[in-house]
Amino acid sequence: MTDKQTRNATDVIILGAGPAGLVLGNLLQNSGVDCVVLERAEQAYVQTRARAGFLAAHTVRILERHGLADGLRQRGQAHSVCEFRSADGRFRLDYGGLGRGERHTVYPQQLLVADLLSRFLTSGGRVDFGTEAVAVLDADTDRPSVTVRAADGRPGRWQARYVAGCDGRHGAARRSLPPDAVRRYHCDHGVTWLGLLAEAPPSLDAVCYAVHERGFAGHMARTTDITRYYLQCERGTPADAWSEERIWDELELRMRGSEYGPLNRGRIVQRSVVDLESDVLEPLRHGSLFLAGDAAGLVSPSAAKGANLAVLEAEILAGALVSALVHGDAAGLDAYSARCLAYLWRAQEFSHWMIRLLHGANGSPDGSSGSPSHDSTSNGGAGRGASLFHDSLRRSRIASLRTSRSHQDWFAEHYVGV
Repeated sequence: MTDKQTRNATDVIILGAGPAGLVLGNLLQNSGVDCVVLERAEQAYVQTRARAGFLAAHTVRILERHGLADGLRQRGQAHSVCEFRSADGRFRLDYGGLGRGERHTVYPQQLLVADLLSRFLTSGGRVDFGTEAVAVLDADTDRPSVTVRAADGRPGRWQARYVAGCDGRHGAARRSLPPDAVRRYHCDHGVTWLGLLAEAPPSLDAVCYAVHERGFAGHMARTTDITRYYLQCERGTPADAWSEERIWDELELRMRGSEYGPLNRGRIVQRSVVDLESDVLEPLRHGSLFLAGDAAGLVSPSAAKGANLAVLEAEILAGALVSALVHGDAAGLDAYSARCLAYLWRAQEFSHWMIRLLHGANGSPDGSSGSPSHDSTSNGGAGRGASLFHDSLRRSRIASLRTSRSHQDWFAEHYVGV
């Protein structure tokens, strides 16, 4: 190593400046643990990339507990109602008055990330933007290192006592795991969403889940003039395949605007295609390397769990690292994986339940794996029968959610909780 590379040493290397990495960095910084965050993207992009916006009550408590909630308290909006629409009508569920009586706080993730980043930097934290982590080396020793590549292509290396992989499912942390170090669980739900961000005021004061024979449609408020929409589409559909007019017409149709009121239309400012997948790695540790956030497990966006799990895992990992580095007690690190996996699998179960509630058999509106306009099942009548059976089960689940207080309480607890 060069002298410059040798000086790149710290207690904890954090890969990724998302919610998990920045919460972890702030908590370590608050406890006097030296750390550095390595982030591939530039700062401007990190602070503006739009992601989820629903924070669970427990997530808010974590941020408040550590003095990281000023922004969301000033600008976040309490939210506790969702609406379901289907061929059998519509109903609203005030989940804030059910179960444990907890609500979401609507606060766009890019605002939360900007808050966390500002707090970390002003308190003396270091973030190396434009620095790609290439590989985690020697994770099975007590002196792991991370090789990096700067934006101009220059190589480098950081060394630490521990590495926290908060860099997503395609990041260096996962790539660096030996094949036999973890078990990988993966599920492709066969469902694809067109994710949309519109410059338009919310069309109703609730999250709306619309179940329609042409496919699912979703409405989620973000701010007073920005709304997130989702449209189920055929697998393989390019993000720019549909015109704005077609998008709004399809949203209007599936959300039954002619019956319940038209949507507030506006310019579509962001599009993405989301294939609904779930995965989990076990364990969430390999030697001195720990996984958190999407690097630990990917939860489909059907139940808004990803960012909330990331914050929870970051708090657990921070406490364990502080205990090990400051007090010489490694028990928390030994228990980290099992603790987080218990939460992660519960979130996966609820997410899977939501997917079955909102979509047709095999991920398509009519039971096929393709367009909602035809049934392409290979076993003819039997396939169509299975599709109708699935659809009837889905209608029964929605009816139970409409009428059963015990079912509503269960939904409320798992919808808001982690």
